[in-house]
Amino acid sequence: METIKTLSKQIKEFKKDSILTPVFMILEVVVETLIPLLMASIVDKGVNGRDLNHIYMVGGVMLLLALCGLFAGVMGGRFGASASTGFARNLRRAMFENIQTFSFSNIDKYSTSGLVTRLTTDVTNIQMAYQMILRMFVRAPFSMICAMTLAFIINARIATIYLIAVIFLGIVMTFMMMKTTKFFQMVFKKYDALNESVEENVSAIRVVKAYVREDYEDSKFLKAADNIYRLFVKAEGNIVVIMPLMMGTVYTCILLISWFGAHMIISNELTTGQLMSLLAYCMNILMSLMMVAMVFVMVTMSTASARRIAEVLNEKSSLTNPEKPVYEVADGSIDFSDVDFSYKEDSGAFVLKDIDLHIKSGETIGIIGGTGSAKSSLVNLISRLYDVSRGEVMVGGRNVKEYDLDSLRSQVAVVLQNNVLFSGTILDNLRWGKKDATEEECEEACRLACADDFIEQFPDKYMTHIEQGGTNVSGGQKQRLCIARAILKRPKILILDDSTSAVDTATDARIRASMKSVIPGTTKLIITQRIASVENADRVIVMDDGRVSGFDTPAALLENNEIYREVYMTQKSGGGDFDMKGGQS
Repeated sequence: METIKTLSKQIKEFKKDSILTPVFMILEVVVETLIPLLMASIVDKGVNGRDLNHIYMVGGVMLLLALCGLFAGVMGGRFGASASTGFARNLRRAMFENIQTFSFSNIDKYSTSGLVTRLTTDVTNIQMAYQMILRMFVRAPFSMICAMTLAFIINARIATIYLIAVIFLGIVMTFMMMKTTKFFQMVFKKYDALNESVEENVSAIRVVKAYVREDYEDSKFLKAADNIYRLFVKAEGNIVVIMPLMMGTVYTCILLISWFGAHMIISNELTTGQLMSLLAYCMNILMSLMMVAMVFVMVTMSTASARRIAEVLNEKSSLTNPEKPVYEVADGSIDFSDVDFSYKEDSGAFVLKDIDLHIKSGETIGIIGGTGSAKSSLVNLISRLYDVSRGEVMVGGRNVKEYDLDSLRSQVAVVLQNNVLFSGTILDNLRWGKKDATEEECEEACRLACADDFIEQFPDKYMTHIEQGGTNVSGGQKQRLCIARAILKRPKILILDDSTSAVDTATDARIRASMKSVIPGTTKLIITQRIASVENADRVIVMDDGRVSGFDTPAALLENNEIYREVYMTQKSGGGDFDMKGGQS
């Protein structure tokens, strides 16, 4: 019931269409129910009574009713299509908008493929089910009730045959629905695995081909597809039993009505026209049951989809704005006070432990540490992508929980190692940093990020189209574009998370020098594996297993911190990690 309530909120502006659809369906049913009565009148009074005028008159009425039914059917289909497609559009939009509010901890609950399945396959199932409910699920029961009522008025004894058939088929369908629901619930989980296989294969196609793993990926996809096939076969195997049972019931009813009806005609208990009407109502009732069966199959399939969609719609972000948020970030100062952090609440396994750091606005801070030392987890707390488990993080002299989330994040720019570029021109991607930036501002940002040299070599320069994910530019070019995008934002805090790993050391040095001169008031946090990248930093944080091993100037750390000294000596004795002559990546 809660699921229906959640989904029904998205009908919104299509309530009128949702109401008019069943109204026209009912009108169509009324017309169809009256026509067999008029046929009986033509047979009994027109044909048997040899009254040609009666045939013409009743025939004319039947023609008008047929046109009225045609109009009602067309309008019902039109409004039904509008209501169902509009409902599907609203569901997709509501899910997508809610996903945008998710914190990282919310997103961690769902796989990307699972969310894609919900937005596509699941919504399509709901759309089809909703249209069938508005049209057939209203039309079929009403048609059945009208036909049954008139059949009992004509002859209650024969109409009892219909009633027994309806009760029998109703019990069968209810049993089958309960039995097959579990299979459809399992099917959509398998759809997630199928979509995940496709997504992973397409996004990593270069790696697949480089390692000649096409056969492995084929078998992986076929296994996921085969799982769906087998579950559908089991589900459909149960449902398919309904159709022969239904057809057998239809033919049995026709035989019984013909048999008893013929005896009643001979004994003058029934007229020929009435028997024709009863046979017509028999077909109406049993066709209505077939429609109900179709709706039942669709609703059974969509029940699992409805729950999955409602789950996303009801998901509330674990990060919310305070009642009276602060909209201005005073400066780029950062303070961690006795911070512990865990990705899972109440797990007790802290990723960050006893963090106590105080960074002045405008400082350049290096952050180094081994893989898994929680460097990225540390900086994720600054823009409140996650909330701390204990202690507090302050930016600009205020707890990050006091800020409006959008205002805080607009003042914190992050450049990741695995950067994301979106389909569109280079200018479109740069303007993610500042949506109203002029072309001159974009060009200046690219010069500072050392990206202007390769952009100028493209035929279309800044209007060069970037493919989805930036697949038509190199790793180093992608990183420099993302750095330019961040510089264009002119943030209070700039986080460079191993963001120059794909460029040579000379270019790395030029980028750092540009940022120091152009955005001196911006606090810069540089996460890196290169000692060369933090040698000129004001101070360096050394992370080790989620704790701060050292926080001091590079010179002081070289004397006092064993981890920093070991990394320094290893890299310096090896002559550096990149060609010191410089160049492009």
